[in-house]
Amino acid sequence: MLLRLPTSLPEARACLTEGAIPVGGATLVWATWQRDGFPEQAMSLREVPEANVLGAEELGAAVLLHRVDDRVPEVLRAAAAGIGTGAVRRTATVGGNLVGSTLRCLLPAATVLGARALVLGVDGPYETELPELLAKQPLLIGLRWRTPVASGYRKLAEVPGGPPPFVIATAVYDTLAAGPELRLAVREGYEFLSERVPCEGLGATDVMSALADTAIGALSDELREAVREQIATVLERATGSR
Repeated sequence: MLLRLPTSLPEARACLTEGAIPVGGATLVWATWQRDGFPEQAMSLREVPEANVLGAEELGAAVLLHRVDDRVPEVLRAAAAGIGTGAVRRTATVGGNLVGSTLRCLLPAATVLGARALVLGVDGPYETELPELLAKQPLLIGLRWRTPVASGYRKLAEVPGGPPPFVIATAVYDTLAAGPELRLAVREGYEFLSERVPCEGLGATDVMSALADTAIGALSDELREAVREQIATVLERATGSR
């Protein structure tokens, strides 16, 4: 297998055109390749500058998970820190988790940040929404978002042999039209749910009441209480940051 290392987006587009298979840390495909055979060409974005950015409002797809630090919002940093083991985080990439993984541990965090995806198409790079990224799976270059007032993340304890652990991502944004808005996303098993609730003057119990008729409001009592606690935490952070 030939591993190609483009150093620019035009070079990366050329590699794709010539049939190279995109990989990050290859943590999710190596076992499959060993079983089914290796491709003739693979391509890593680790030398492409746009895929390696790490800042307050952007994160490259080639960034290793262990490098995601407090330069990004808390919700995204904590989500990355909770993925796998230290050895996995030193190899796996942001793009691999979002596009290549069925668990997509970073997706709830990216959702509440309202992140847009910078991707590489046949005509060059362009921005798209997360649902299109997941549906069409173009080559992800990175994520971009606006800084929230406050954010938070919680992963419940994993049950051995059970489904993936329940995760909760939250963020509060000030909107010009309607005041502060709480954004909430959860992963239950392999299902992802998200909602937005105006939260001016509301507490966590009030927000949960507003969610009563949604899929999040239909979660079990235990999970709803975990969501309420996480909402209370992020609302307190938002109040303290104003």
